Amino acid sequence: MPLRVVKINLAYIGDKKMVRTNLSLFDNFNQLTPYAVGFDRVFNRLNDYASHQTQSTSFPPYNIKKEGDFNFEIEMALAGFGKKDIEVEVADGVLTVRSVKDNEESDDVIHRGISYRKFVRKFTMADDIVVNSAKLENGLLHISLERIVPEEKKPRLVDIK
Repeated sequence: MPLRVVKINLAYIGDKKMVRTNLSLFDNFNQLTPYAVGFDRVFNRLNDYASHQTQSTSFPPYNIKKEGDFNFEIEMALAGFGKKDIEVEVADGVLTVRSVKDNEESDDVIHRGISYRKFVRKFTMADDIVVNSAKLENGLLHISLERIVPEEKKPRLVDIK
């Protein structure tokens, strides 16, 4: 469960202490609109997204391409990495790509310009996105994603009795 930051302001009126909290819109969303049901998970996912972005670095560079209405592809530039050097994991709506290659120090290398550093890159995915495949070719990791629209989310007519 993600941590929630709550700012507390203390105000004194005479001898009485009053406490006011500054809760974000995410915390009070369900109180603000009586027509929203179950949006708390959406805001938890947005919070996860924000925390993943603060943990990620700019390495390795990547592209996200949309192919049609339901397909996406993530391309990551991983020059010098092999299939055994990287892991792709999907857990609880988060796609994680990490390196498992150890930094090899060699005496015969005069200049090292190709980076072999360890990295972790996380992508927060929507609930209806699935990872179909991942392949590494020519120094690019291609991760194929697809949006699955279940039958219960497709438009349908409701019989009136």
